[in-house]
Amino acid sequence: MEWREVVEHSSLKDLPFKIETNEWGKIMMTPASCAHGMYQARINEWFHRQGEWGRVSVQCPIRTSKGTRVADVAWASAAFHRKHGVRKVELPESPEIVIEIESPSNCAAELEEKRLLYFEKGAREFWLCDDNGNLRFFNPQRQLERSELFGEFPGHIDIDASVSDQ
Repeated sequence: MEWREVVEHSSLKDLPFKIETNEWGKIMMTPASCAHGMYQARINEWFHRQGEWGRVSVQCPIRTSKGTRVADVAWASAAFHRKHGVRKVELPESPEIVIEIESPSNCAAELEEKRLLYFEKGAREFWLCDDNGNLRFFNPQRQLERSELFGEFPGHIDIDASVSDQ
């Protein structure tokens, strides 16, 4: 199944979980949780406060060599958006930063595969948020102490804190 067919299929709209496709076009589903959505929201809020030199996308579909993977959060520069636009069904390349938030249904091998697929499609950084809000940052070569693109991004996200405390 092509990604456009998944997006436009009437019975698949408004499902309460994330859909991706594998390399054979088969649909894979991941259940969502409130905490998962809160981590996405906190990350989005942080980027929004940084200004307009880039944009954040939540649930960002990226065409990879193994099907369409949907990043929990992605940040792309203005140059990326000029090149690709913002109304794509799926992106042919990865935005500069791709962020995955672990959920109970994820296994380490799945997240590692996503990391490699996003780098293969041009990501400059991959961030991984665990289920306690701790972040790990990677570039294509290694794990980083902090993000090279946003060094001031916190290493921990507290979904129980008020927005002004972040």
